Amino acid sequence: MSVFPYLIVIELLLVGLYGIATSRNTIHLVSCLFVAQSSTYLLLLSIGYLQGGTAPITDEIPGHARMVDPVVQALTLTDIVVGAAVSALLLAFALQRHKLTGTLDPRKEPPQRG
Repeated sequence: MSVFPYLIVIELLLVGLYGIATSRNTIHLVSCLFVAQSSTYLLLLSIGYLQGGTAPITDEIPGHARMVDPVVQALTLTDIVVGAAVSALLLAFALQRHKLTGTLDPRKEPPQRG
């Protein structure tokens, strides 16, 4: 097992969190959130990777073959779908907020009431 994928996961997460912390544009902020979430895809795939493993289709492989865990792959696909939905929702909120206030900078927006 290699440590390299986990180092990439940490790097992606830190780059995304830095972008979130320093962003002055809502669309940039959502993009950085997507980058930070991409690190979870790589983390899940790194956990589920099995050297020499095959797909868990038991009809076509011999009984002693090593099979990968399909739950991790399903979790990764679910993570991708949820990430895309959350990003689309946040971008829709950013667009509506831009129509109301005329700015994409969260620091320049007037305070919200209600």
